[in-house]
Amino acid sequence: MNPVSKKSVSYFCELPRVWVLYLYILFLLFVLVGCADDNDADAEKLRFMVFGDPAERAAYLELVDAFHQKYPGIEVQVNHIPSPRDYRTRLATEYAAGSAPDVSLMNYRRYASFAAKELLEPLGPYLAESSEIESQDFYPATIDAFTWQGELMCIPQNVSSLVVYYNADLFDEAGIGYPADDWTWDQFLETAKALTKDLDDDGTIDQYGLGLEPSLFRFAPFVWQNKGQIVDNDYAPNLLTLDQPFALEALQWVVDLQEVHGVLPGRIEEAAIDSESRFISGMTAMYLNSRRGTPSYREIDSFTWDIAPLPIGKTKAGILHSDAYCLSQTSGAKEAAWKFIEFANSIKGQTIIANSGRTVPSLTSVAESTVFLDPIMPPSRAYVFLENAPFLRRVPVISTWEEIEDIASQELERAFYGDVSLEEAARLAVQRTDEYFNLARYAGQP
Repeated sequence: MNPVSKKSVSYFCELPRVWVLYLYILFLLFVLVGCADDNDADAEKLRFMVFGDPAERAAYLELVDAFHQKYPGIEVQVNHIPSPRDYRTRLATEYAAGSAPDVSLMNYRRYASFAAKELLEPLGPYLAESSEIESQDFYPATIDAFTWQGELMCIPQNVSSLVVYYNADLFDEAGIGYPADDWTWDQFLETAKALTKDLDDDGTIDQYGLGLEPSLFRFAPFVWQNKGQIVDNDYAPNLLTLDQPFALEALQWVVDLQEVHGVLPGRIEEAAIDSESRFISGMTAMYLNSRRGTPSYREIDSFTWDIAPLPIGKTKAGILHSDAYCLSQTSGAKEAAWKFIEFANSIKGQTIIANSGRTVPSLTSVAESTVFLDPIMPPSRAYVFLENAPFLRRVPVISTWEEIEDIASQELERAFYGDVSLEEAARLAVQRTDEYFNLARYAGQP
């Protein structure tokens, strides 16, 4: 041993025993941390991208924590983007760049553009082999919505629909009974008119009876209730049919709510304060929305609210709102990603998300349980969503539907605010969307 080494050993031996023990503990901690780092390095990693408000984010984080407890060898990173529009932009950008998240939430109106480019891993074969979930466990409408050219592409999370949220206090003040489960278009209109008021008698409407987004997606169930159609074929569409008599009649009834009856804000009023904000602040008596609004409305403490079904026209019909967990075709951890999707759609997984208030669970067993039909948490009439399920229809699932819907909504909004006649808006919507139906057919879609 060289002199330096002898000196070092001598110095170490002369240290007080407490310092020797301290150094030994530090050495053990160093080893343990190193082992922990090695374990983290060995864990299979997934990226899960979602959107939604803070309550939804908290629910997804809880879901991931529960998954980690069951599968400690799989690490799920949550990328949460609050705005749905920003989320769609980010998702499209990442898929185009080849850096898509392993698992993401997609709406049935939008996943087809990814499926058409073979960017999604079909999940039908995975579901067929699952011991946790089966296709018959889900509401049929959701399985149908995520079936692309005969293959189930994504596993549906929810089976929401459009309903009428109403301010019960305003109904009480006006001496108006709450909406019945079988109310009609005429009763809906009379209620909206009775709840539209100039509270200050200054000629300005301070309280509107209704709030409604002027879009094809919001107008479609009224067209169907009038026995009209929005496309010529739901499964192999060639064109919009908004210019046909039954469709025009229903659309005119909706447009007249604003143009003739004045129960909705005009364009200027809506730009100043949107209808959802008006409802939350107690300035609008009724507002049409899906289950999406429930978490935010549960924070309202200034009035009592509840929900009612859409009023019934010539027949009963509703519109499906549904999202699903989709798996990227380029994922390097498909088996692990499937385990997460499977867990998220198990009874335990859907229960966690349902507790946020955001979803109407796509699993019938969870939807029909007290987890969803909670007698304490509003809405007290949550059963309305379940009674809607047999009457739900969906918009077409084609790769260019997002463009078609956007264009049609632009034209319908113009008619809604009186810029053009409804006939002109419908004609332009049919004309302007024709190329997008052609593009879908050119891509080999039905």
